[in-house]
Amino acid sequence: MKNTTFSRWLLAGACATSLVAAVPAFALATVDIAKSTMSATSKQMNVPVEGTFKKFTAQLDFDPAKPTVGSASVSIDTASYDLGDESYNQQARGKDWFDTAHFPAATFVSSGIAPAGGANQFKVTGKLTIKGKSQSVVVPVTITQQGATQTFDGALPIKRTQYDIGTGEWKDTSVVADEVVIKFHIVAAKQ
Repeated sequence: MKNTTFSRWLLAGACATSLVAAVPAFALATVDIAKSTMSATSKQMNVPVEGTFKKFTAQLDFDPAKPTVGSASVSIDTASYDLGDESYNQQARGKDWFDTAHFPAATFVSSGIAPAGGANQFKVTGKLTIKGKSQSVVVPVTITQQGATQTFDGALPIKRTQYDIGTGEWKDTSVVADEVVIKFHIVAAKQ
């Protein structure tokens, strides 16, 4: 009986591996984190302040000939947000801002990709979740390809208060503006 159960699991595993192997490899991409960047820019007292996320992952499946069947998911380690000063970084990780102890990641999961009218221009629709709050967003993305390398560039303006970023004394948008622009440059190689 144990051998039969083990054999069934082995057979199921082999079938699952075969199905994964049958997926077109040209569409899957491996993200080169060393060449990729993710940042967020806000304005404090009308002066731009940019911080970078040092740790994030992305899973991309995109074929320019069939953009509507593509997908993207991104997970950002919010504790990796770097403003260039450790005391500011600690404040950003605190409860009033990212509250990284309770919400260690911000995520984006696409639900659709559509051409946006221009060459290499696409609209990626999906859910952006920050600090436990989710919003549907449409991200304008420019995708370029050179050989086996694809580059995904875009900027998404959001309202920080919709995600409870900057609470308490920081909820007042006259000091730190409500609009934050998330910018990304993701470099990926087709597998």
